[in-house]
Amino acid sequence: MNRRTLLKAAAAAGGAIALQPAGALAAPPARPTPSTSPISPMSPTSPSGAKGPPVWLDLDQKALDDAYDQSVWATNGKQLLDRYAVLSDDVRTRLGTPQRFSYGATPACALDVYRARDGAPIHIFIHGGAWRSGAAKDWAFPADMFVHRGAHFVVPDFVSVIDAGGSLLAMAEQVRNAIVWIYRNAERFGGDRARMFLSGHSSGAHLAGVALTTDWKRLGLGSDLVKGGVLLSGMYDLKAVRLSARSRYVHFDDATEEALSPQRHLERLHAPLVVAYASLDSPEFQRQSRDFAAAVKASGKPIDLLVARDYNHFEAPETLGNPFGLLGRAALAQMGLG
Repeated sequence: MNRRTLLKAAAAAGGAIALQPAGALAAPPARPTPSTSPISPMSPTSPSGAKGPPVWLDLDQKALDDAYDQSVWATNGKQLLDRYAVLSDDVRTRLGTPQRFSYGATPACALDVYRARDGAPIHIFIHGGAWRSGAAKDWAFPADMFVHRGAHFVVPDFVSVIDAGGSLLAMAEQVRNAIVWIYRNAERFGGDRARMFLSGHSSGAHLAGVALTTDWKRLGLGSDLVKGGVLLSGMYDLKAVRLSARSRYVHFDDATEEALSPQRHLERLHAPLVVAYASLDSPEFQRQSRDFAAAVKASGKPIDLLVARDYNHFEAPETLGNPFGLLGRAALAQMGLG
């Protein structure tokens, strides 16, 4: 049995379907606990019979580390990331060089705007990269679809957690600042600030989730600043992540875990959500999405849970750039551009 077959089995065990309306979601507690959030213990690299003591749920340390290491589950990750960079270059040959704006004082605080017509809604995409890599220019490939369907496509750059000295709080603050800048300066590129939408992938979905559960009123803005979100293969409670090997380069403490776990702050969520994951994601990434979607449902907020069937963690984002793809279709429908 190969890895792809194993992962399909893991997804099937979770009971996921390709398009699951909010009303069909289960409703476990908002914060996952070992007694209520079972997942598959499979790890494609764990030797049979060598399992250590459980660290999170029934995962030993190696299995947990593997669950938050995408290279273990998607061996073609570098190929896909390279392809997205090439496709992004190709998009710029058609759409032209994006407008580049600074939203903060450092070189990392800048964003690319791929313009549609004046007065169009705004779609902001937060890229992933395990919080330590990635660049706006390499995640432009969905811009073609959004621009031609009538939306500005905006991709912010922001500091990596390495350059931030391990601080996720600094990253999250920059993403918030980018969103606020876009809102306050939308007229500079012809955007409609009353129709701003947000999406993100992987660690970018985590940061987007943090933004969507931000107390915008504290900044003198409306609580419904962002009108909708599409989150793919993200992390929404940092307890398990803190126990994983990611703690070697991220400074986790109680304050960071609490402040940056979107699942714990759903009272601040004022935008309808689409939460998605890939059926070939690691079982832990699948669990994060299912538990978050169920918690949103239990809180009475609008939520749809989608599964990208037979896609892995790095393949699923390509559906965002396709108007007939799983995420592209969902994003356009959310923006009223379907």
